Parts: sequence; structure tokens; C-alpha cells
Amino acid sequence: MSSNVKETVIQFGEGGFLRGFVDYFFHKLQEKGLYDGKIVVVQPIEKGMCQTLAEQNCEYNLFLRGIDNGQVVNEHTHVTSISRALNPYTQYDEYIALASNPDLRVLVSNTTEAGIEYVGTEKLTDMPPKAYPAKLCQFLYKRYQAGLKGLILLPCELIDDNGDNLKKCVLQYADLWELEDGFKNWIETENDFCSTLVDRIVTGYPRDEVEELTKQIGYEDKLVDTAEIFHLWVIGGHHEDELPFQKAGYNVVWTDDVHPYKKRKVRILNGGHTSMVLGAHLYGLTTVGECMQDETVSSFLKKCIFEEIIPTIGDTEDNRKFGAAVLERFSNPFIKHQLLSIALNSVSKFQVRVLPTILEYKEKFGKYPAGLTFSMAALISFYRTDKANDGEEIMKFMKDASVEEILKREDYWHADLSEMIPMVQEYYDLIQAKGMADAYKEVLAK
Repeated sequence: MSSNVKETVIQFGEGGFLRGFVDYFFHKLQEKGLYDGKIVVVQPIEKGMCQTLAEQNCEYNLFLRGIDNGQVVNEHTHVTSISRALNPYTQYDEYIALASNPDLRVLVSNTTEAGIEYVGTEKLTDMPPKAYPAKLCQFLYKRYQAGLKGLILLPCELIDDNGDNLKKCVLQYADLWELEDGFKNWIETENDFCSTLVDRIVTGYPRDEVEELTKQIGYEDKLVDTAEIFHLWVIGGHHEDELPFQKAGYNVVWTDDVHPYKKRKVRILNGGHTSMVLGAHLYGLTTVGECMQDETVSSFLKKCIFEEIIPTIGDTEDNRKFGAAVLERFSNPFIKHQLLSIALNSVSKFQVRVLPTILEYKEKFGKYPAGLTFSMAALISFYRTDKANDGEEIMKFMKDASVEEILKREDYWHADLSEMIPMVQEYYDLIQAKGMADAYKEVLAK
């Protein structure tokens, strides 16, 4: 690293997602002259890719592909926002020295959903401690001892209230290690643990296309990354003055409350997926792209999203725009998304992503939504096949139980669904008697 490089961001995590999302945004901020500062990547676990990054001068190529406003987009960026990559298991002194860097202002992390956890067996003297929040507590304590200001923390792990949970774990380590009240007060008042929602499908290293892309780049890149063009980063905080993502033209939302955005994503995008894929599989399709090209299945999805989900959560222009963007994303010709991979653990997915909309729709409009209720009958029909992939007990029960018995399993649905039995039974019988194609036609006519 040359001495004139200003390192302002520390990033725990070196995987494809952060490289196709956060590191790209910082690259673009620098390119547009809106930000002066580089990222230091820290490998959160013992095995990782920091060595490979270092061998490539921390540079790599990113291909963003998809459909944007009806146009196919294929954008290639040579990303240079990272200055160094450190493995704290072999470069501990260099890593911990970062805590005393006065230029450091932002912390980003993606250590997987399991990364934000309190283990409670580590010591303050560990080099480094095992869990990510323990590493972070140790790092922040060094910074506090150096008399420096705190950080803007932007965890990207896919758990609810990721910022609040990360702070809670850090404070648990402060208690475990009996650190002084002044430090705990500094954590609370001088650092902003922002909860965030990230949304971009990052498809990572493109094994099946790597030869073709290598020709395009002109040299071998072991870290070439691919992702869809769509992106959304919702951040529970207000730091546009320091991180001008919006000014750079990116879909970054600063807000006091991430929850409504999370609800919109889960209900429209994830709920759209879950309500469509099981019936589409029974209908004979294999990928999301095929679903979007099939007039019947795509009409069913549009009915679920625009006539049932959006009217339930709020028929706003923003929600409709998000719904339209979901259709474009599902139509992305560069992503081959298998229906059976989305179908994994569909009972719990249905309970979280689809059922709340069904019950809220009934409360709001006095009747059950035809499309989403039909998707429950499709779910039951799918679990009768040998393609279901779920917990052993769930698969055994769903394969043999009656519609009535299934809907009365409150431990599955976390709700009393006995009122839905006649309608789901009717749709289930329709699928069994006439097959999926005719069943779709009847539901689309409602």
C-alpha cells in the first residue's frame, strides 16, 4: 500500500456478495469524485480468499447483467476500491493496528447469518477471538483506548435488526471481559450501528462462462464476480453527507425504519417466488425464466403480486414499482434459477412469506385471495410428489395427511386456518381432477 492511500472503510468479509455490492458502490463513489478513501478487507474466518485478493493487487472484474426498464444491460467494471486484504489469523498486528487509524470511519460486514452471534468463550487477549462480534468488540476497544471517534457500522448479514443485534453482541463481550463503563458508553453514543436491508442477486464466480469472460478481460481473474443489475440498500440511519450514494445515483435509502422495506421485499419478491414455483413445477416448468416466458404462469404471478399482495400491504406507487422490478428480475436471461432450489423447505417459507398476506387480505377485503389460496393447494399437491425437499417429519406428514389435517397443523402455520379448509380443498380437488393447466385457467378467471 502506498503511503498516500487513505483507508476509511474496514470490511469484514471478502465473498462475492460484498464485492458485487458494497465494494462496487465505493468504487463508483471514487470514480465520480464523490469520496476519498479505500477499503481494507478483513477475512472473518480462518479459511478465505484474502490471499487470492492480495495476489491480484486487490482488484477484480465485476459483470452486472439483467433487464433495466425493459433494456438488457451488460455492464463490466474493473473494481479498484480495496487497498489491502488482511487475514487476522496470520496478520494480527497489521489488522489490529487499523483500530488506531484516525481516517477510519465506516465498517461493513457480511459474515453470513450465523456470523452475528455471542459465543462467550473468547478472551480479550485472543489473537484474534473466534466470533465476529468478539473480534469487533476487541477492535473497537483498541480504538476507544486510542481516544478516537467511533464508526458508522453497516452490517449486511440477512437477519432482522442486524445493527441492533450486532451492538447487543458487542456489549455482551464488553460485559464478559469486564471492560469499563466509559467504553460501553462510547459504544452507545459514538458509534452508529445501522440496521440494513440488502437486495441484489449476486451469482458469483461464473464457472460456465469463465473462458468467454477471460477473453473479454484479456487475462485470468480468479475473483471475477457476476450479479444482477438491480440493487437496493436500505440503511437505518442518515449519513448521505459522508457517504453520498444517492448523489452518485444508486438505489440507497436512508431511513429511520428498515422494517417496511423488509416487509415489502419478503411479501412481494419472496412471496411472489413461493406462491409461483410449486404450481409451476407441477405444470411442467423448471426455471423462473421459463415461468416468465409462459403466459399462463406469468399471468398467475402478476395476479398474486398486483391484485393480492400489493393491495394488502399498501397500493402505493413505490410498491407497484418494486413489483414491476421483481418481474424484470425474474425475467433476467442471465440467471438460471431452478424452481426446485426455491422449493426447499416450502412449508416454513409459505408460513413467513405468503400466509400473512392471505390472512391480512381476508381481514381487509372480507374474502380469501384466489391466487394465493390456490398456491396453498399447489403446495399440498407438490408435497404429494417425490420432489418435495423439507424436514423428514414434515414430508412424511404432508404426503399422506388430508387437506383438513394439514390446515389444522397450527405448529406449521402459527395460525388457525380452519376457515380456509373449504376453499383450499376445492382448489386441491380441481388440481387433482383436471391437472395444473386447467386449474390455472379457472383461478385466472376469478
